[in-house]
Amino acid sequence: MNRAVVLDVKNLRVHYETPKGDVVAVNGVSFSLYRGETLGLVGESGCGKTTAAMAILSLVQPPGRVLGGEVWLNGTNLFTLSERQLREVRWRSLALIPQGAMNSLNPVMRVKDQIGDAIQTHDGKQPRERLSTRIGELLNLVGLPGRVSGLYPHELSGGMKQRVCIAMAIALTPPVLIADEPTSALDVVVQRVVAQTLVDVKQRLGVSMVLIGHDMGLQAQLVDRIAVMYAGNLVEIAPVTEAFERPLHPYTQLLIASIPSIKARRPLKAAEGLTHDLRRPPPGCIFQFRCPFVMERCRTVAPPLREHAPDHRVACHLYQSDE
Repeated sequence: MNRAVVLDVKNLRVHYETPKGDVVAVNGVSFSLYRGETLGLVGESGCGKTTAAMAILSLVQPPGRVLGGEVWLNGTNLFTLSERQLREVRWRSLALIPQGAMNSLNPVMRVKDQIGDAIQTHDGKQPRERLSTRIGELLNLVGLPGRVSGLYPHELSGGMKQRVCIAMAIALTPPVLIADEPTSALDVVVQRVVAQTLVDVKQRLGVSMVLIGHDMGLQAQLVDRIAVMYAGNLVEIAPVTEAFERPLHPYTQLLIASIPSIKARRPLKAAEGLTHDLRRPPPGCIFQFRCPFVMERCRTVAPPLREHAPDHRVACHLYQSDE
């Protein structure tokens, strides 16, 4: 893998304002995406994965606010760009595959008009035949026949709609894709088809991808490295094989233990308790109320995300000295 960094997120912080105090959605998250890599961003629902993605794209809507941090894309800090400059970056240099395809596609526009609109907004007006050919090639690239271009979203299955969203995202061949739970609303058979589509697109176009999700089994098959989020914080980052064979953080261990096994019959493990009130993060470790290994130090001192092994970082006092 080429270790050149194409996307570098530094100390990203996002809050949602409420009458009873700010919800801490993303709390100082930092990670890098390398050229040609697929990085998995995982965690349970509400941990801040999608908010982090929206912040990277500068698409956080009120009452959400990006309070700080930097997002560097190929040497440019996106947070210093104007809205007009960001519009140029989105789709051409950084594109999003949304979670809900049905909610993302315009129900009264044919597929070809929606893909064509994205292309012509950035590349200018195209001759009709050339545009039609280009749209057909994009649909074929994601495993759809060209005739799909003349259909409306409601005429497509869930998997087909999701692949149309993938085709739209790669219309301008951006070097970086963010896929926000692209298989979460699909049955297991269609999930496999969409997942294979993502793999094919990555191999053919050589894109770098952040794959957001909570399906650890799917992540194990698709990503090169995995970053685990809990309550707005990154708690572990590691190569995917290392993460599954030697998970360090107790939360990562519980996530992996929750995957059903077809080889051994065993009770599924679950994290006890509930996530704390996100408006009032506790002092110390963010996972202390649900951790089976909690120590007194965990209740007062927040463990930093530090390297424990080569390319394997974890935020846990079990692996850190009392310095």
